Amino acid sequence: MCTKTLKAIAGAFALGGFLFSTPILANSNTHASLNFDMSKEVDLELVLAVDISQSMDPEEQRVQREGYVAALTSDEVLDAIKYGPIGRIAVAYMEWGGKDEHFVVADWTIISDKASAGKFAGKIAEAPLRRVQRTSISSALTQAVNLVTANEYNGMRRVIDISGDGPNNQGSAVTEARDAAIAQGVTVNGLPLMLKEESISWQSMLHLDHYYEDCVIGGPGAFSIPVRSKEGFSDAIRMKLVLEIAGLVDDQPKFIRAKSRRDAVMCSLFD
Repeated sequence: MCTKTLKAIAGAFALGGFLFSTPILANSNTHASLNFDMSKEVDLELVLAVDISQSMDPEEQRVQREGYVAALTSDEVLDAIKYGPIGRIAVAYMEWGGKDEHFVVADWTIISDKASAGKFAGKIAEAPLRRVQRTSISSALTQAVNLVTANEYNGMRRVIDISGDGPNNQGSAVTEARDAAIAQGVTVNGLPLMLKEESISWQSMLHLDHYYEDCVIGGPGAFSIPVRSKEGFSDAIRMKLVLEIAGLVDDQPKFIRAKSRRDAVMCSLFD
């Protein structure tokens, strides 16, 4: 997305928000006080929740890490931040696997320019790789919501960006965790990782992209971008971050119901 386009997006917001939903400050109770800290105001509170389950082989984990590092420091993402109403976002990077297995690799940080983005991305790049068993999307969503509600920032929007290469197979129901996030004013976006060859992957039978659409994502303007190759990983993350930061959302919550598709997904099948 070019700088000219991002300027136009920012201008549209300033002139009435034709491309954006009406911004509602997430932590409005804080704003009721006369003593709130303007330095904590951000355009977006974003949790990057990244799958490190054992089904992700070391090469896929490396590509995933490099993709986030490259995207966070890219000109497109930095321009999207720059041309926001406030011009800064708050980001946390959390890795997750089974139930109650969460690791905050890079805690909440304000990103407003290349230097702050580079510092945050450096924490991600330097952290040791982990692999854990099982896949609890529900537990990851619950912990990500906790990170959002407990932080010190006040965002116009709050988003959890969750990646994963399989369905929820441990912990509570994934749809319950998703609905609880939405009830807290948090949008859940998805990055289903479909990197295995179809001939050897159960993912092709499950249609993981459909699973994420039906069972994982939700909230105003929620969307999902499947990643089908290692080569396309970095581009998918960069595109996703630009859309999330720019705030190109619909006014109504987006749910893609399983019954609306012929190859319907049963969300509770693996819970």
